Amino acid sequence: MDGPGGGKFRSPAALAKAVLAQWPKREKATRFVVCTGGEPLLQLDKPLIAALHAKGFRIAIETNGTLKPPTGIDWICVSPKARAPLLQTRGNELKLVFPQPGAEPQRFEQLAFAHFFLQPMDGPRRVHNTRLAVEYCKAHPRWRLSLQTHKLIGIP
Repeated sequence: MDGPGGGKFRSPAALAKAVLAQWPKREKATRFVVCTGGEPLLQLDKPLIAALHAKGFRIAIETNGTLKPPTGIDWICVSPKARAPLLQTRGNELKLVFPQPGAEPQRFEQLAFAHFFLQPMDGPRRVHNTRLAVEYCKAHPRWRLSLQTHKLIGIP
């Protein structure tokens, strides 16, 4: 059964059609869909990539990097986790939760990414972690600060 808010779809074409149905009709900008949440590479395969491209979408993913993506993805963001295997070592951006013991920024600097971001770890020490991330970015200009704005303004 196909569901407009998620669920299972009969085919990649049915899912691409549902995504297109959510796109504003008068929007003239490039269609852009970001696949994230959990690990998107468990569902995103070549047939779905082809179906989304056929509807005019550019496709981005945010992955933990433990799986190699199929070809055809337009933007790859890798957010590695401490002590997890990292198979995806190139892409558009690397976004690292900071601080994260076992996932220190210098461990990733030699990888082939165009952009390197530090995202302060959320939780009761968020203010402290943000300060640490800012200090690190100042001392290591290759890294830029990435904030979860929705959390800062109180959107769950």
